[in-house]
This record gives sequence, structure tokens and C-alpha cells, in this order.
Amino acid sequence: MIRVLVAEDQAMVLGALAALIDIEQDLEVVAQARSGDAALEAALSLNPDVVVTDIEMPGLSGLELAAEARRRGVTARIIILTTFARPGYLRRALDAGASGYLLKDAPSHRLAEAIRRVHAGGRAVDPELAAEAWSEADPLTDRERQVLRQAAEGRSGAEIAADLDLSEGTVKVHVHNIFRKLGITTRGELMALVAYADADRA
Repeated sequence: MIRVLVAEDQAMVLGALAALIDIEQDLEVVAQARSGDAALEAALSLNPDVVVTDIEMPGLSGLELAAEARRRGVTARIIILTTFARPGYLRRALDAGASGYLLKDAPSHRLAEAIRRVHAGGRAVDPELAAEAWSEADPLTDRERQVLRQAAEGRSGAEIAADLDLSEGTVKVHVHNIFRKLGITTRGELMALVAYADADRA
């Protein structure tokens, strides 16, 4: 039996997902969570085999949940289930440690198949989105990558400006462009993206 934790902030969607999963004879929903923080607590205490999570939730986002779960040694495989059909989100999800990325408008049977596949050690990614993601060029300039690295290390705008010989206003423009291009909304997501991209290369 594959033990599954489902995280989704909308109660009706959460109930429907749990019901769809429980229909399968080899899948069992062991917990439901309506926030990223609650999902992390459940993952740490229950040690499920697979976590199915939305991206946008109160507290930790699904991407932050994946990164933090990985950092804290959670062994569960993570599937992002979302409405965001954007290659940038897919790349960030995989960098954060997710094993699957599915869209909510996909046929329902794909979710069960994805859970089985990631539990077996594979990946489950929407094929069209994957092709688009890996064919895209890196959206950041060299200077934006330099700013990204230092911002993720927690350095202030003034420190970055001094180190790169830029004005603080220019640094703010670079940071704004980085967030926009990568679809990042919080500094936590920025730090997780860089940290886990580094870990994958190590």
C-alpha cells in the first residue's frame, strides 16, 4: 500500500483529490493538510511515501514545502499538482526536489499513475510542459545571475551594490527582474531555488 499525504488549501478540491486517490486499491490517503506548514508537520510525523501538493497555499508554498521537506530529511516523493502551466514553475519544482509536476486539468487517472511512478523512483511530469521547459533558454542575464547568487545568500541591496560596483537602485531593478522572470514571490523561494540547484550539481 502506498501511503499518500495530500496538501491543498481549498476544502472541496482537497476532499475530491483524497477521494480519487482512495478509490485505488493500492493507494491510501493517510493525511490531508490545508497549508504548507501543516503538510510539513504531517510529513515529518507520519512519513508518507508520497506527498501531493498544490503550489499556492497559506504558509509554505508547495515549492517551499518541497525544498524544506528535502532539507529536513523527509524521504517522501513529492508531486506538485497545480494550475500553473509555466515552464519556469516546473524547473523550480524539480530544483526544489519534486519528483512530479501535473496540471489539475489532466485526466484523473494520471494522478494515480504519477503516484505509482514516483513511488517506484521515477518522475512524472506533464510531457508537453517538460518539452517546453527544457527547450527554453536561461531567462537571466549574467549580471542578474550575479545578483541572484548574492541575494540568495542573504546579502543586503547595499552590500550587493558595493560588491558589484552598482547603485542600489540598479540592484533593486535586477532583483525585480529576477523575481518576475522566475515567477518567484518570496525571498524563501529564491533561497530554496539556489540552494537546491547547487545541491543537484554537487
